[in-house]
Amino acid sequence: MNSKSLNKTQNKLSFEGKALSLTKRGFKIECDLFNLSQMWSPLEGRFRGVFLVVSILILTSLTLQAQENENLGTEVVNIVKPYSPTLSDAFKVKETPVLNDSLNSDKKEVKYSIFSVPVASTFTPAKGKATAVEKAKKVQLYDNYATLGVGNYLNVLAEFYSNFEISRTDNFGVYFKHNSSQGGIDGLRLDDKFYNTKLEGNYSSRQKDMTYGIKAGVEHQLYNWYGLSPLYTGVPNEVINSIDSKHSYFGGFAEGLLEIEDSYFEKATASIRYLGDSYSSSEFNIKANPEFGFDVLDFPITIGVNLDYLNGKFDRDYLNISELKYSFLNFGIAPSVDYITEDLSVSVGFEAVVSFDSEKSDIDIYIYPNVEVSYRLVDEILIAYGGVDGGLQQNSYYDFKEENPFVSPTLFIMPTHQQYYGFAGLKGKLTSTLTYDVKASYGNEKDKALYVLNFDKQFNSALEGYEFGNSFSIAYADVSTLSVFGELNLELSKNFSLGLNGTFNNYDTTKQPEPWNLPTIEASLFSNFNISEKFYGGFSLFYVGERKDFFASGNGPFGNIIADFITLDSYIDANAHLGYRFNQQLSFFIKGSNLFGDNYQKWTNYPVQGIQILGGASYKFDW
Repeated sequence: MNSKSLNKTQNKLSFEGKALSLTKRGFKIECDLFNLSQMWSPLEGRFRGVFLVVSILILTSLTLQAQENENLGTEVVNIVKPYSPTLSDAFKVKETPVLNDSLNSDKKEVKYSIFSVPVASTFTPAKGKATAVEKAKKVQLYDNYATLGVGNYLNVLAEFYSNFEISRTDNFGVYFKHNSSQGGIDGLRLDDKFYNTKLEGNYSSRQKDMTYGIKAGVEHQLYNWYGLSPLYTGVPNEVINSIDSKHSYFGGFAEGLLEIEDSYFEKATASIRYLGDSYSSSEFNIKANPEFGFDVLDFPITIGVNLDYLNGKFDRDYLNISELKYSFLNFGIAPSVDYITEDLSVSVGFEAVVSFDSEKSDIDIYIYPNVEVSYRLVDEILIAYGGVDGGLQQNSYYDFKEENPFVSPTLFIMPTHQQYYGFAGLKGKLTSTLTYDVKASYGNEKDKALYVLNFDKQFNSALEGYEFGNSFSIAYADVSTLSVFGELNLELSKNFSLGLNGTFNNYDTTKQPEPWNLPTIEASLFSNFNISEKFYGGFSLFYVGERKDFFASGNGPFGNIIADFITLDSYIDANAHLGYRFNQQLSFFIKGSNLFGDNYQKWTNYPVQGIQILGGASYKFDW
């Protein structure tokens, strides 16, 4: 077979699986290699490839011989076998690869030299050091101080306090306070001086699981019933001067406190107080208030116990008919359970009170609600709160004279029964420095104590100094009160704070025609500030709205009586103070009171002192 005929041969040799096939146009030779391999099974392994090549050559030669005289043409041979992938060895790329570039050029050698010239310099760098944190100056605390101030109207203010550290846990202290004025209000015909003096001592001990303390003291007060009515304008001075308007109070007290940690008995307070006056009046008041606490099903339960015993007498009543005596024993128990979560706080309880009036041999039982709820709506921005409670308030001669020192020693004493007091409000922060509180409330009080002017018995040399329509008695009324309260507090920093609050009251009374001496509107504005490290100050404004009172005059209760309603004007009382710290121990101050100079009447026919300026110094020290 020549090459020419071989080029024209068109043959196809294929290998599929284990079969070998040679195809010529019109002629086909096939050979089953699987059968051949079975025939030559011993040749598997080492001679298997040789056998395959030899078989192919034999078949090829046979085909060429069969086609010797024909033009075979061009054949395409495709060999097909299964894909057998293999893994090549990995190699690491070098940090500095070898370049196989026909245009590699040699690096040129660079030659350089430095021309150094010395420069004269006088700069010497400072050695580095760590920056220290500036510490706040430690405030020196003193255990003792003394204050003395003197002002117009011969006003005197004196205070002294001293603390003695007996041991690491025990302390003993002494406190003295005196406030007085020699008077001098324009237009008065009776003396208006007053004295108020208190001396007390205290002892306290703070142990590991217990704290206890006791405080005791004595008090002395002197006032004048200087509020004569305008009816005495034309009475001669020698007659007015014969009126002894001076009266005084003196008394003593002792109070105790006990607190125990990790005990069902949590704490207790107890007190005893005596009050007497220059008209043979006397009063004893004993109070005890233990408190117990424990948990039930993870809910804290508190049980408060209230014991209040009051006994007193007045030498006469205002009609000079008989002696007035009073004696009350009130016992109350007030259990409550608290539920507190992150946003919700609930306290639910009640108070049961048994009141025994020994003078009337009368026993009354009262039950009052005691519920308070607080819910945080928006973090500290908006907090809603509300509740309803009540209670029995035992009135006393001491409480009355503390609020109004011009009461007569002829009072009728009885408790006030607050049937309920409901309230609801919102409080929170408008900004990081501005807080607010808005509250509405409604309450009902039975036998609420109201101050009302005693009637004028007209002049009589046998009369006491309080019987000229210049003293106050107590009238009891059933009063329902609707109140709206609002407050804003701004605290920009520890150097400046400003507060404003106001209350509107609407009263509905029975047993009395008016809510005597109760204002409809009350408001106050106050501020404290530090001008500098040395100077500090503050101011306050108080507004009190109109009040109602009643005036009557005649020859005793059975004579001709002149009666009229009185409206006391509203007033604003402005006060300010300014201080200078000379050093850590010594400071000077000046105070101004009633700076508008208005001789307003807080009580009927009782004008107050005008502008009052008082200056003094305060000194802190250690023994």
